Amino acid sequence: MDAQSRGRAEEIDPADQWVLNPRTGNYELRLDRSAAQQQPSVAAPRRPSSTRTAAPGAPKAPKAPSPAVPGPRRGEGPPGKRGGRPRKGGGGGGRRKRILVVTGGTLAFLLVAGSVGAYLYYDHLNGNLNVTDVGDAGTGGFKKDQPINILVIGTDKRSGAGNEGYGDAESVGHADTTILFHVSKDRSNATALSIPRDLITNIPACPTKQPDGSTKTIPGQKTTRFNVSLGQEGRDPGCTMRTVKEVTGVTVDNFMMVDFNAVKVLSTAVGGVPVCLAKPVDDKDSKLKLDAGEHRLQGEQALAFVRTRHSFGNHGDLDRIKTQQQFLGSMMREMKSKETLTSPKKFFSLAEAATKSLTVDSGIGSIDKLTNLAGELKNIDLKNITFTTLPVLDNPAEPEGKKATVVVDQRVADPLLKMIQADVSLTEVEKKEQAAKDAADAEAKSKADALLQGNRAPAGDVRVDVYNGGGPGGAASTTVTWLQNSKGVNKSSNRGNAPAKLDATQLEYAPNQADQARALADLMGLPATALKMGSADAASKTPMKLTLGADFKGAGVSLTAPQKAPEDIQRVEADKAICAK
Repeated sequence: MDAQSRGRAEEIDPADQWVLNPRTGNYELRLDRSAAQQQPSVAAPRRPSSTRTAAPGAPKAPKAPSPAVPGPRRGEGPPGKRGGRPRKGGGGGGRRKRILVVTGGTLAFLLVAGSVGAYLYYDHLNGNLNVTDVGDAGTGGFKKDQPINILVIGTDKRSGAGNEGYGDAESVGHADTTILFHVSKDRSNATALSIPRDLITNIPACPTKQPDGSTKTIPGQKTTRFNVSLGQEGRDPGCTMRTVKEVTGVTVDNFMMVDFNAVKVLSTAVGGVPVCLAKPVDDKDSKLKLDAGEHRLQGEQALAFVRTRHSFGNHGDLDRIKTQQQFLGSMMREMKSKETLTSPKKFFSLAEAATKSLTVDSGIGSIDKLTNLAGELKNIDLKNITFTTLPVLDNPAEPEGKKATVVVDQRVADPLLKMIQADVSLTEVEKKEQAAKDAADAEAKSKADALLQGNRAPAGDVRVDVYNGGGPGGAASTTVTWLQNSKGVNKSSNRGNAPAKLDATQLEYAPNQADQARALADLMGLPATALKMGSADAASKTPMKLTLGADFKGAGVSLTAPQKAPEDIQRVEADKAICAK
């Protein structure tokens, strides 16, 4: 049997390839079926007789013909040596398609994977993944001590078995459903921001890797639909990552792209996703026909639910986003339920479905890296995951009655995006072991606020050396230019890179420079917590020291983020069951 077909002959369920080794009493994965058959001492539990006795501590043998998959014994590490090589390919470029619920399956899979033993037959699942090199479009990988920003993309590409009837068969695959999934630095909460596909925005020029290994830069576009940031003119997911940064001001670490069929297999693997309808639905386009009330949907029916745009709200894409978010929350609750976590068979099926549907960047392009990501997410309570949508308005450039696109509603979007940029939660999160720290922070903030209440020096009297300690490239230079040309701070100097990087921007000053510090804090929008006063006065003409940290977004961009979300944003927590209207 060749390497391409090991472990897959006659459509054998990989979950059934965990076999009992009587010498050790452990279950081990045998992807190479022939190898397992050549070892008479290893008995497969695929068709056990009624008299067979399991090894001590092993799970009970399942009943034929649908055997449950025995899970590894508690306290053990990864399975031993695996037979065979992984199956390569798995999906292929034509399998990258859309649907937010597929996004949900992927996110939900990550949220639970670390909590049930992240050593799922790595080699086999690695063969299912598709990996795309997006160059420097992202950070190249999340960091354990920083917030995580994952862009999850669903495309509208229709290729693949069973999808011919959904129309638009020639689509190159656009960014039809896009979610910026922001995970807080302390891993206590997350925000899932949906970006409407019909948003009018600018798409930056985008370097893309070609099949021959060369790089081709695709020109940018002005005032065009967001969804053409993928597919159009050969744009890859890195182009969508760059466009999201243009829209939100948030740098994306990694991307995950999922396919059209995954909603069917994921909803089926979990045993159906519960939904609630406030009214009966009969949508001839999506073929969704359901009575009012509660339903458990899987397969084609689940796909119809997330595709429908004529059943709820004003029959537009913005209301479909709300319905999909509700479905996504329900799928997450189902995947984190006891019934799923205690069923090895169900979880292995989910692992197969999720990885076969997934395309990722090289920064998370292996099961090992995805498992590390899962470990970062596994303890987030669903009540602290908030779904929201980028606030938008009808495009004023279009005539009344023919509104097809939207533009960002800056009044509401700006404070929301500042909260995400500053890693402020949209939920009321209970902080662990924070009482003492909060009290100390409050005292420090009170002192800093008091300092800010005094007199302010004229801009021309402010002396400051500016260092880049983690901000964007060239931040010190652009900040000094902005201070001198726009604010009249002519006694500012660019000192290049700081000796060490800082997470947060910091202004160091002497007691006799307090009036200068207050003036500079006002000009730059520095929070009171950014000010650090020394113990001794400074000599005449000594400059203050401003170090731009990792939180610095650009000259003139305030670092003071709102602590409460705007009242009129659309949002729903992942633990809430809501009926679609």
